[in-house]
Amino acid sequence: MARGRKHTAQFKAKVALEAVKGRKTSGQLSSEFQVHPTVINRWKKQLLDSLPEVFQQGKKSPRTAEEALTGSLYQEIGRL
Repeated sequence: MARGRKHTAQFKAKVALEAVKGRKTSGQLSSEFQVHPTVINRWKKQLLDSLPEVFQQGKKSPRTAEEALTGSLYQEIGRL
């Protein structure tokens, strides 16, 4: 059995953010990004589950590029 493709954190964040916006269904996003709807819903849940961590007091500045990307995504979500 073949394993699935490996997607970058940036790609996952982009797809998850589109899913959170709710402008398109997971089926539409699936066609657009060539990712199964179940995977999109899993990435969306991971994004939403990690949001409270953004607002923890005393959090230090982002240490990695992935944390920096996540921070910018949270800002974009806040603008929705």
